[in-house]
Amino acid sequence: MERIETSRSKDALSKNRFTMKQKNGNFILTIDGPAGSGKSTTAREVANRMNWLLLDTGAMYRAMAVKILRNNIALNDTSSIEKIADATEISIQQTIKGMKIFLDKEDVSNIIRTPEIDRAVGPVCEVPHVREVLVAMQKKIGNKGNIVAEGRDMGTVVFPHADLKIFLTASLESRAERRLKDMRRMGIKIKKEKLIKDIKTRDQRDSNRIHSPLKKAKDSIELDTSNLSIEKQVDFVIKKIKEAT
Repeated sequence: MERIETSRSKDALSKNRFTMKQKNGNFILTIDGPAGSGKSTTAREVANRMNWLLLDTGAMYRAMAVKILRNNIALNDTSSIEKIADATEISIQQTIKGMKIFLDKEDVSNIIRTPEIDRAVGPVCEVPHVREVLVAMQKKIGNKGNIVAEGRDMGTVVFPHADLKIFLTASLESRAERRLKDMRRMGIKIKKEKLIKDIKTRDQRDSNRIHSPLKKAKDSIELDTSNLSIEKQVDFVIKKIKEAT
C-alpha cells in the first residue's frame, strides 16, 4: 500500500511567522482550481505565513505518474497502474522553501513539474483505485493539525467539511504565462502555444472525469487571480482565514 509521511524541517518553524491557534488545533483550509491558477504558490506562501502544514495533493499524483512512466506502463493499463499504487512509497517534507516530495525515498520535487508529467498526470488521476489510495492518505494527514490542502477536489471530495474553502481561477493566457515562466526557471524550453494546448487538454480531463472532477464547492470563495500578484492572493486568503476564526 502506498504510504505518505509528513515532516517539517526546523527552518519551517520560523519565529517571525504569523501563527494562529485554533480552538481545536485542526483548521483545514482548501485551495482548489485549474492548472496555472496560482494554487501551488499561494498555498505554499499561506502555509509558511500561518506556520501550517502544506498538503500539495497534485504533487502526490504527479509522483505516481513518474513511477508509472519509469516502469514503461501504458497510461491506459489500469491493472498495472493499480499494482503500482499499492507498491509505491511517497513521503512529503515541508521546508521554508516549500514542500519536497519523495518517490521511494528519491526527491522528485523538480521532476514532477516537467511537461511530460503534465501530460501523464491526467490519465493517472482518472484511475479510481489511485484516487482511493491517495484520498485516504490525504484525509489522515488532515487529522494531524492545521493544514493548507491544495488540489482540484479538496473542498468537494477530500475535505467537504473544511473550515474555509478557496477556489482560484485565472484566464487561460495568464495561466500559460505563469507555466512558461516555471518551465524557463527549470531550464525547460517549450512554446507558449504548446502550453496552452496542454492546459486546455488538462482542463477538459479534470472537469469531465467521472471520479472527483474539478468543480467549485458551493460554499467556496472564488478569486480570479489573472491580474493579481502572489502577495495579493496570499493577503486575500490570510484575511479570509482571520474572518473564519
